[in-house]
Amino acid sequence: MSIQHTVKDRFLRYVQIDTQSDPNSDTCPSTMKQKDLGNLLVKELKELGIHDAAMDENGYVYATIPSNTDKKVPTICFCSHMDTAPDASGTNVKPIVHQNYDGGVITLPDDPSVKIDPAKHEDLGKKIGHDIVTASGLTLLGADDKAGIAEIMDAATYFMTHPEVKHGTIKILFTPDEEIGRGVDKLDVERLNADFVYTMDGEEVGTVEDETFSADGAVITITGVSQHPGYAKGKMESAIKIAAEIIEALPKDRLSPETTSGKEGFIHPTSITGLIENTKIEFILRDFDDDKLAEHGVFLRKLMEEVMERYPGSHAELEITEQYRNMKNVLKDYPEVTEYVVEAMNRLGLPTVKGSIRGGTDGSRLSFMGLPAPNIFAAGHAFHSKQEWTTVQDMEWAVKTIVELVKIWEEKSQAV
Repeated sequence: MSIQHTVKDRFLRYVQIDTQSDPNSDTCPSTMKQKDLGNLLVKELKELGIHDAAMDENGYVYATIPSNTDKKVPTICFCSHMDTAPDASGTNVKPIVHQNYDGGVITLPDDPSVKIDPAKHEDLGKKIGHDIVTASGLTLLGADDKAGIAEIMDAATYFMTHPEVKHGTIKILFTPDEEIGRGVDKLDVERLNADFVYTMDGEEVGTVEDETFSADGAVITITGVSQHPGYAKGKMESAIKIAAEIIEALPKDRLSPETTSGKEGFIHPTSITGLIENTKIEFILRDFDDDKLAEHGVFLRKLMEEVMERYPGSHAELEITEQYRNMKNVLKDYPEVTEYVVEAMNRLGLPTVKGSIRGGTDGSRLSFMGLPAPNIFAAGHAFHSKQEWTTVQDMEWAVKTIVELVKIWEEKSQAV
């Protein structure tokens, strides 16, 4: 497949725009600087001749490449998120291209203590001869998910400059605030008007993921008994110490992120805040099986109640809130959506792995909004960290996968 790639230059340009989202903001997008990238993308899409490209007031970018075939082809959408994670700075990102990687440790120049070692980054060892892209050591890179954005833009460029290649209607969607769990909160599904969505937000080349965790959030609110500490004997029941006991009672050898892998779920405390009288513990509950996820909630409640029996003057409440569900529950009814990705990668000669995400993606919620949405590799690695990296060659493979996938949807469809 001959493509005059634009993905490298686009990626290097996009990552220099600070789009870090903010979980403490109640606006949409959570940071207005995400619109800086959105505005640029709309401008570039229009320059390609995609006339309906636009960003709405909430920071969502929508665009359409019209069908050029006489077949009735389902409308497919390619989606990536514009924000970067709050975990590491996204300000003044300085991307560096390490050409013709030799297999050694990559030391980042602005902070030589930050090293990317193939002994710790297994996939890096497979990239000898690639052009590796990193940040400079002070920030994350932003491959999550500006690699996906650059790949979608490069594929759009291909289709707009190769009208002889037949395809159905292609929708493009760039979302804000995915990293803080709000990526589709304000999505206008009717405006998008797609049948299926592919999120370009995965890691290693050749992976397609059609399964995620199911997820709940849990909050334990403890009301203790406060007394003047000088006169507290036999009276005080510290909500802080009760919270510590609840955390201490969690299993040490299972049900935690640090002791699980594969399809094993967990109960993970993420925050403790409070005072003697009132303390709150926040948890995330995760499992691939919805029944097991419910069991984690039952287990946590039982554990809380056992601790509270020792504190008759205090009480605690547990509130569990649904966050998202395993997209496999939807995608199993549309096997072709994932199978066509596998076929596209097989045609390109890529090693193909169908995987499960030990986490979530916009695709989870999109699937339950009536838009089945598996996740395709975008070729980024070590997300959310200063060690984040990608390769030019792997991003180009992602572009080729998008193009081949679009062709397959047209080939498999019936003439009107």
